[in-house]
Amino acid sequence: MSEKNKDNLHTPEKEQAAHRQPSTIVALATPPGVGAIAVIRLSGPEAINIVNAVFPAKDLTQEASHTIHLGTIRDERNQVLDEVLVSLFKTPTSYTRENVIEVSCHGSNYIIQSLIQLFLRKGARSANPGEFTMRAFLNGQMDLSQAEAVADLIASNSESSHTLAMSQMRGGFSDEIKNLRTKLIDFASLIELELDFGEEDVEFANRDDLKQLIFKIQRLLTNLIDSFKLGNVLKNGVNTVIAGRPNAGKSTLLNALLNEERAIVSDIAGTTRDTIEEVLNINGITFRLIDTAGIRDAQDTIEAVGVEKTFEKIKSSSILVYVYDAAQMSEAEVKADIEKLQTDDVPMLLIANKSDLISTPQPENLTTHNSQPSTLHISAAQKDGIEKLKQSLHSLVLSGNLNLDQTIVTNARHYDSLRKADATLNTVLFGMDSGVTSDFIAMDIRQSLHYLGEITGEISTDDLLGNIFGKFCIGK
Repeated sequence: MSEKNKDNLHTPEKEQAAHRQPSTIVALATPPGVGAIAVIRLSGPEAINIVNAVFPAKDLTQEASHTIHLGTIRDERNQVLDEVLVSLFKTPTSYTRENVIEVSCHGSNYIIQSLIQLFLRKGARSANPGEFTMRAFLNGQMDLSQAEAVADLIASNSESSHTLAMSQMRGGFSDEIKNLRTKLIDFASLIELELDFGEEDVEFANRDDLKQLIFKIQRLLTNLIDSFKLGNVLKNGVNTVIAGRPNAGKSTLLNALLNEERAIVSDIAGTTRDTIEEVLNINGITFRLIDTAGIRDAQDTIEAVGVEKTFEKIKSSSILVYVYDAAQMSEAEVKADIEKLQTDDVPMLLIANKSDLISTPQPENLTTHNSQPSTLHISAAQKDGIEKLKQSLHSLVLSGNLNLDQTIVTNARHYDSLRKADATLNTVLFGMDSGVTSDFIAMDIRQSLHYLGEITGEISTDDLLGNIFGKFCIGK
C-alpha cells in the first residue's frame, strides 16, 4: 500500500493541532458564585512555573506528580491573597497530558478573580470553552467520542444518563467503532495494493470475504443505529404527554405522579388551557411529564389554542399517556379517542381513571392496531395504582431488545455518521455486484472509513472541534 494511500486512511489533524497549543491556560473549574471553596485550573508547559513563582511554601518544580501542598499565594507586593491547596500533576500523567496545576482556594469571588488575574500577569492566558478537554483529545488522552462523553457526564441528571456517559467516557463505544474500522482498513489495504499492480490484473482481496465482512459490520451498525432512539431519550429525558378529554383527571394524575399540587384541579371542564411540564425520575430514568389541555371542541379561542398545542405535543412525544374517565365514558368513546390519538411511532398507555367510582371495571381490550399493554385502572385522586403506572412507564422505555448493558448511541452526531457509513457500505456492495473496478471500491471503502473516523476523531476538522468543544464550560 502506497504512502499516499495510507495518508488517506489516517489524517494527521490531531498531530498538527497539538503543535498549535504551546500556551498555558487558566480558568475557574468550579461553578461561579460564592461557596466554601473554588478550584482554579492551569494547564500548559509553564503551569508549574507560574504557580511556583507566587507560592513560596515549596519549590513545586522539585515535587512529585500527584501531590498536594498547603501554602499561601502572594502577589507581586508579597501580600498574601489566600491560603490554598495546590494539586500538582506533571506531564504526561494528567488530564490534558500537560503540566496541570489545580489551586483550591476560598470561594470568595474577590479571591478567585485576584488569583486568576495574578496568573494571567505571570504569563497564562484565559482558557476557551472546553479547551482543557480539547487538549486532552489533541494530546491523545482520549478520543473524540470520549471527550464528548465528558460533557454528557457533567450534564447528566439521572442514573441512566450518568451510566451511559460513564460507559462512553471509558471507551466502550469507541472500542466498537475502532474494531469495525480496523477490519475495514485491513481489506482496504489489500484493495489499495491491487491498484499498485493494476496492470497485472491481480486480486489480493477476496471479494466474497469482503462481502461477508461488510454484512457483519452492517449488522453491528444497525444495532448501534437502532439504539439511538433509546439512547437519546435516556440522555435527554422521555417526553411523556398526558392527554385525554376535559375532566378525565389529567392534572390530578400529574399531581399524583409528582406527589405535589403542581397543576390546578377543578370540576370545571377546560381548566388546563396551556401545557404544564415537570420532570419525574423513575428508577434512574428521567421523564418529562407534559399535562395538556383537554381534547374537545373548544369553547373559546384560548382553549382552541390549548387543544392545538396538545396535538403538537403528542406528535413530538416519546410516550402518550391517554387518560379517560372510567365512570363516564363508554367503550365506543374511548376507542374513538384512541383512533384519533394513536400513531405507529408513539407507544400509548391507556389509563382508566376514577376506577374508585365504578363497581365493575371496563374491558381491558381497548387497544387497537398498536398492540400496546392492556388498560391500567387507577384512581389518581386516591393515588391508587400510581406506583404501578410508574413501573409501566419505566418498563415501556426499556422494552424490546435493548438494555443498558449494551453499547447505546446517545449523540446525534455519532448517529448521523453511523447512518452515512452504513449507506456507503451499501454502495460498496452494489459496486461489487455490478462489477466495478477496484479503484471505485477502494474509494467507497475510504468514504465509509472517513465517517467512522469522524466519530472517534481519527478524522476531524478545526470547524468540527470548535463546534464540539465550544459547548463545554470554560473550566473543562
